[in-house]
Amino acid sequence: MRQDIVQDTYFAKALTGWRHAFHRQPETGFEEVSTSHTVATILESLGLDVHRHIGGTGIVANLRVGNADGSGSGNGAIGIRADMDALSIAEHAPGRSYASQVPGKMHACGHDGHMSMVLGAAKLLAESRDFNGTVRFIFQPAEEHGRGAKAMIADGLLERFPIDAIYGVHNMPGIPTGRIATRTGGIMASEDNFVIRIRGRGTHAARPHMGVDPLVIGAQIVVALQTVVSRSVDPGESAVVSCTEFITDGIRNAIPTNVVIKGDTRSYTPHVQQLLETRMREICMGICAMHGAHCEFEYTHEFAPTMNWAENTALAVRAATVVAGEAMVDADVAPVMASEDFGVFLQHVPGNFAFIGNGSGDEPGAIPLHNACYDFNDAILPLGARYFAQIVRDSLPR
Repeated sequence: MRQDIVQDTYFAKALTGWRHAFHRQPETGFEEVSTSHTVATILESLGLDVHRHIGGTGIVANLRVGNADGSGSGNGAIGIRADMDALSIAEHAPGRSYASQVPGKMHACGHDGHMSMVLGAAKLLAESRDFNGTVRFIFQPAEEHGRGAKAMIADGLLERFPIDAIYGVHNMPGIPTGRIATRTGGIMASEDNFVIRIRGRGTHAARPHMGVDPLVIGAQIVVALQTVVSRSVDPGESAVVSCTEFITDGIRNAIPTNVVIKGDTRSYTPHVQQLLETRMREICMGICAMHGAHCEFEYTHEFAPTMNWAENTALAVRAATVVAGEAMVDADVAPVMASEDFGVFLQHVPGNFAFIGNGSGDEPGAIPLHNACYDFNDAILPLGARYFAQIVRDSLPR
């Protein structure tokens, strides 16, 4: 057997072994103690300069390589990021040898695979050392919460470990295995949460004229909020407003005093985020005032939109073409309304976020994210590692 085939097989087995180990022991946001320790141990074994406990359980590992003529390391620094946390979902995987061993938790979003791909890139670059500068491998906690990136930045990530650009990927069921897809501008949406509290006046169900019915008021608000996107947002832009919970303190024969409506919004740009918040507040306050009810409107920003920078996207597309082939690269993929904590990094540093196909149709990786039967497609692990390594070589040429 040819030596390169042997090496490729060994490399794939190493990445798969790491991934399965992570999958067996999932840990949720800010609790990735064992996961973080395992990541740090692997990186140290590769000879990297490892820093632990950044923003809680976060890890930063530095790999510095000097000029070929020995004149010293280059000045450039590139960040490669992976997320580490799992979800509070009970895995349904009969016969899966590496299934979660932690009741009620599983890697249902593929962060086990993301870690393994970035570790694979670290392994490739530590062995080849065919670039000039510094690579910082960033392993982030609590992506699912939308809190991990902010925690690392608040802990001095960008001051202690400055970078010129940052890159990340997410596996994507529904995209064919191994296809790399990205775009300039918004690729994933913001997520904002809202809570609407309506206080009316409860009364007997037989005497509604004695009260102020927050149920009717709440129903009007839910319907009216559906006009925000259709009548206030430019049709050329995208947004979603979803009311997902409707809670009252009423009983069968009593009109309630209090109603709470909860939900979230999605959009791609800060100005649409602000428009949604403003119009929703006006609608809620106006309808409640019209009926003589009290209203409290709470709106919080959970995830920033993931907005890719043009120059970094062009570089990412070139790197993807090298490792996957032009036919397997989509440089203008349709954006999705899901959210990703990576967007916070892109507010501070130029960079790019891409999707890597986990499988479509009847392929093994086509089961949706956040599904109890989901599994990361091991076939894309080496590709993801080589993609990140190529980004480093193109960003920091020797």
